[in-house]
Amino acid sequence: MKKRIMVITQDIGDEYTQKIKALAPDWELIVGKEKDVWAPYANKAEIIAGWKKDLEELSLREYSELRWIQAWSAGVNTMPLEKLASKEIALTSANGVHAYPISETIIGLMLGLTRKIHTYVKNQQEKKWHHAHMNLEMHGKTIGIIGVGEIGKETAKIAKAFGMRVLGVRNSGKETDNVDNMFTPEELHHVLPECDYVVITLPLTPHTFQMFGEKEFRLMKKSSFIINIGRGEIVKEDELVEALQTGELAGAGLDVFVKEPLEETSPLWEMENVIITPHTSGSTEHYTKRVIENIFLPNLMDYLEGKQPPINLVDYSKGY
Repeated sequence: MKKRIMVITQDIGDEYTQKIKALAPDWELIVGKEKDVWAPYANKAEIIAGWKKDLEELSLREYSELRWIQAWSAGVNTMPLEKLASKEIALTSANGVHAYPISETIIGLMLGLTRKIHTYVKNQQEKKWHHAHMNLEMHGKTIGIIGVGEIGKETAKIAKAFGMRVLGVRNSGKETDNVDNMFTPEELHHVLPECDYVVITLPLTPHTFQMFGEKEFRLMKKSSFIINIGRGEIVKEDELVEALQTGELAGAGLDVFVKEPLEETSPLWEMENVIITPHTSGSTEHYTKRVIENIFLPNLMDYLEGKQPPINLVDYSKGY
């Protein structure tokens, strides 16, 4: 009898390898980050955990065995969603894995910009003792969280520790803990003028593509800061640069960009009112543990019983 094949394109360690083998002892399990480890099995795999760009050509052939993909990231916009949908391949994301590390980065960027930590680090390197006209604080201010999923909810909880007023925007408009008022995307323009901080935690979809541009920046307070940890394409980058240069916005904390790595010619690198992180907001020492224990293993148990994997199952019609 032909063995069913499961491929994991990550180095997950022996502990988790053994846990997976215990659940699926009759399967052939291929584990490893290097392409030469998993590539020969890509077109024969029924389950793939950890999507790689090369897998589209290798695993989505006419007679592919593939039935389920566990993405290693929360965002799935770079994956061939239409092709996966047409082949009725289940896709689950790593949504929720990033709630703690990304919310910490969001608050770190907000604090850094507010208390000018980035400016003081530069001054320290130059042995320069200068006040830098720092006079703002976060307590009591209003934060608008655009996209209240797991990351947004964790950010709202932390914001409440600073006594902040929290406004949220989500498709359902459904209320949740620590958000004072919830709105739908159609009400975004009513929310922006209220905010001292606008935090973008959205996935990239046809509906969120270039959602923020000159019009949205003009609606925001000139004293407000924008934080983007979603996807670069959600923001019209040239118009953001202009808004930062002209004082339409006070500053920005940016982890994502239209083109990554951010080109050396981008004006954003030189701006005193911008903090740049290289798409690392989701990095954490607990990443593998959370993907495997919280998402993959529970989903695998259902899959082996003939059920659709339920946790973070992507709705292809929505793109997330």
